[in-house]
Amino acid sequence: MILNFGSINLDLVYRVPHLPAPGETLASDSFAKFLGGKGINQSIAAARAGAPVRHVGCLGPDSDWLRGQIAGLGLSLDDITAVDTPTGHAVIYVDDNAENQIVIFGGANRAFTTAQIDAALNSASDGDWVLLQNETNLVGYIAEQSRARGLNVAYSAAPFDPDAVQEVLENITLLALNAGEAAALSQKTGQAPAGMGVDHVLVTKGAEGAELHMNGQVLQQASFAVEAVDTTGAGDTFLGAFMARFVTGDAAHALAFAAAASAIQVTRQGAAAAIPRAEEIDRFLHAT
Repeated sequence: MILNFGSINLDLVYRVPHLPAPGETLASDSFAKFLGGKGINQSIAAARAGAPVRHVGCLGPDSDWLRGQIAGLGLSLDDITAVDTPTGHAVIYVDDNAENQIVIFGGANRAFTTAQIDAALNSASDGDWVLLQNETNLVGYIAEQSRARGLNVAYSAAPFDPDAVQEVLENITLLALNAGEAAALSQKTGQAPAGMGVDHVLVTKGAEGAELHMNGQVLQQASFAVEAVDTTGAGDTFLGAFMARFVTGDAAHALAFAAAASAIQVTRQGAAAAIPRAEEIDRFLHAT
C-alpha cells in the first residue's frame, strides 16, 4: 500500500507563444482546467500503474468539480478532508516548445492537522510506504510519525527547499530529486545526496534520464525520445509510476517503467488526465 499525504490543485492552463518576461502582457491561445498538484498526480500515476493507493488530502468548499475528477480517475475520496480554506490551485503557462511556468497557491493543501495525519497512519500496516511532497504542511511530522510506526517513507523534495529536506532526512527511506535540486542540496550541505545516509536516492535528469543510488551502486536509466506537447506533471508521473513498481522490489524495472510512463505523459496535454495506465506503459516498453 502507498499512503500519499499529497496536494490537490485545480490547474488553470494557458497556452502562450512564449513564456512571459517581467512586465510583459501576453494573449493566450487557449485555456483549459485540469486536476493537478504533485500529490494527486503521483497518486494517480501509482494507481494507474497498478499499485494500491490511498490519497490523504484536503479540499476547500469550492471543490465539487475536483472531487468528481478524482473519483472518475479511480481514487477513493474517503481520506480527503473538507476544510474552510480555498482549494489549492496553480496558474500554468505552456509555450510552443512545451516548456512551462507555474505559480501555485497552496490553500487547503496547507490545512493538514495532526489528528487527520494520525488517523491515516493508524490504519497503515508494516511494509507500507508513505509518500510526501513539499506542497503540504506538517511534512516533518508525517515523516517522523511514519518512521516511528515502522513505515517506509518516500519524499519528493519539490517544490525544493533545502531546509525542508534536511528536516526529514533522518526519517526517509527514499529521497527523490531532479538534477537541479540535487545540485542545490549538495551546494547547501557540502555533500552529494547519495552520501546523506538515505537508503535510496532517485535523481531524475530530464532528457538525460534518471539514476537510482542504492546499496552502494548506481542504476542508470535513459529517457525515451518522444515529441513533447506539455511537460506539466512529467516528474510526478515518473515518481508515481516508479513507486508502483519499486515497492515490489524490482528497482531496474521500476526505472524503465517510470521513464516510459513519463514519455507517454508528455505527449498529451494536462497533468493528471495525461497519465497513462499500466497496459499502455507495458506496450510502449515492448515496442522500444
